[in-house]
Amino acid sequence: MPIDRQNTQRPDFERRLSDALHETGAAFDADRSTLVAAGTERGRRLRRGRRAAVLGSVAAVALVGVGGALVVSDGGSSDRSPASVTGTPKPSGAASPAPVTARQMISTLEALLPEGRFSKAQGRGVDEHEPLVAPYAQVVYDDGHGAAAVSVTVNRVAPGGYDARQAVRCPDKVFTPYDSCATTRLPDASVVTVVQGYEYPDRRVDTKLWTAALVTPDGRHVSVSEWNAPAEKDAPISRDRPPLSPAQLRKLAAAREWRGVVDAIPKDPRQTQEPPIPQGDGKALRHTLVSLLPKGLKVVAHGADDDTRFTYLVVDDGRGRSLVQINVQPDMSAVAGKLFGAGSETLPDGTLVAERKGPGEKGGDGVVMWTVDTLRTDGFRVVISAFNSGSQETAATRAAPALTVKQLRAVALSPEWRR
Repeated sequence: MPIDRQNTQRPDFERRLSDALHETGAAFDADRSTLVAAGTERGRRLRRGRRAAVLGSVAAVALVGVGGALVVSDGGSSDRSPASVTGTPKPSGAASPAPVTARQMISTLEALLPEGRFSKAQGRGVDEHEPLVAPYAQVVYDDGHGAAAVSVTVNRVAPGGYDARQAVRCPDKVFTPYDSCATTRLPDASVVTVVQGYEYPDRRVDTKLWTAALVTPDGRHVSVSEWNAPAEKDAPISRDRPPLSPAQLRKLAAAREWRGVVDAIPKDPRQTQEPPIPQGDGKALRHTLVSLLPKGLKVVAHGADDDTRFTYLVVDDGRGRSLVQINVQPDMSAVAGKLFGAGSETLPDGTLVAERKGPGEKGGDGVVMWTVDTLRTDGFRVVISAFNSGSQETAATRAAPALTVKQLRAVALSPEWRR
């Protein structure tokens, strides 16, 4: 998957993913409560999903800079919510919002859920000394049909930036399998995306994970997750599906109470507006990769990352699908020591080359990953991997990838990437 753009503060609320879209070393990798609490929950939904994912099959949602209070078309918030975590806009010149405690986060989540029993509550409030650690709450909720974990995390993202788009983008099914994904624009131009997916993309356990991610035009970010089990991992499935319907998930994420929590988070003085992301380069990257493929390969799927440095193809030579993915990155000299160790090759022009064969990274049965990583003397890196399956999440569809290591090497070393 695409390598992270070296922003260690990026949230990954789609898939624990995540997600992470991330340091690959050998190439590519992708992923809530634990990572969210640490301030870096990913990825790819959503992971896985987000991060996630988390990619190219669905166009990113561009958020416009419209301020104002959140207006929810499908219902307001519960009257049971604590007044101390209200989302009422603060008048100009008013004092800073009161701190939000872990207990308030938990009680707010419980108040916004339908009637039921609660247990195993945990959470974190707003900590002015650690503004990058996102407030969250998680409970085990039982509506009479089986216990289920439900969690919520709130944070800020740069309005219109990479994280804002990724948070409400449907994951690419090549990397994050799911059953359904729907994006809704609310009357104030906030965007909320609901994904009905799975905790384990390879479905080794049929634990369902449904998420709702909302981003407001001014950068308030709310992520809600629910499972059909009392814990996200290592717990028996307790019901056929998570307790909240997609509409209820959407309503919970859009509740005005969470806006008040975000307002109480101290702004990080180091966070600045993200620069605009170049448009169109992802398409050019894909066209270059297609032009360098050996003859006889049919492209059956493709996608790219928003930062335009990553693209993938799914190809078929008549013997089964094979995923091929590539990152093209400038200024990577600082990580040369990590990426190119013993066994690496140095070409006459100083280019470093590392070839690797190993298992896939996502647990697909029998999946292997062949990688060629190259680094020019000016730090220009091209790393390409091929798999013997159309997705790392699914079982192998062929004995070996559709491209040999020699062919991968030729693609990675092509001068066409400079153009």
